Amino acid sequence: MTQPRILDLGRRDLLKVAALAAALGTTPLTVRVLMAADGSKPRIGIIGSGRVGSALGGVWAKAGHEVMFSSRNLDNDRALAAKVGSNARAGTPQEAAAFGQVLLFAIPYSAFPELIKSFGHSIDGKVVINASNPFAQRDGAIADEARAKGAGVFDAQILAGARVVRAFNAVGAARMASAHEDPAKIGMPIAGDDKQAIEVAVRLVREIGFEPVVVGGLDIGKYLMPGTPLAGEHTPEEVRSIAATLKP
Repeated sequence: MTQPRILDLGRRDLLKVAALAAALGTTPLTVRVLMAADGSKPRIGIIGSGRVGSALGGVWAKAGHEVMFSSRNLDNDRALAAKVGSNARAGTPQEAAAFGQVLLFAIPYSAFPELIKSFGHSIDGKVVINASNPFAQRDGAIADEARAKGAGVFDAQILAGARVVRAFNAVGAARMASAHEDPAKIGMPIAGDDKQAIEVAVRLVREIGFEPVVVGGLDIGKYLMPGTPLAGEHTPEEVRSIAATLKP
């Protein structure tokens, strides 16, 4: 399997890219989002602040990101934001989608159609990390459709306009909250078709404490869910070994 090549650019390299982009009249996503003039980190909108969303948002907030938690229960989100600290705030899903330069989705698949309609164009062009998984018993027909097409391919269709990456799909939420305490020991499979979106996801995965492993494009995203060989905790080497046996 041919894996996308991930550039782990340092600050000096990014400044060179920024200078080149300015000369060409363009601004690559990795520079625009990750290299603000003051060195700040991208804002992250959390769509779905259950166990997964709250765990990831909490670690990113402690790492210096401004984070907005959102769900169907704004009071719970406000309490969560107060617990996380000054980098966290709460809002509606629509507000979080507009707020975030990068978005994390951790919601039931059955919630996607109505929610996406309510966003308008606020997710267009943004990196969306989808940590959601389709379960037929909970989500009904949309889960069956997602599994039939493959979760990654389906994600790109339902999140049309966004730059979709699948990650955080098959490791427990408790580990997501604690992996940064002993980083790089557990591999985190990532699937996506957009090189620059993958670069953003790679950096954010590392901040959580996992070692990112790009396993392929969104056609491989169907394996990033419970019940597949990539599910559970594996070392980075084990993730690469498993991924090498998978077929689109």
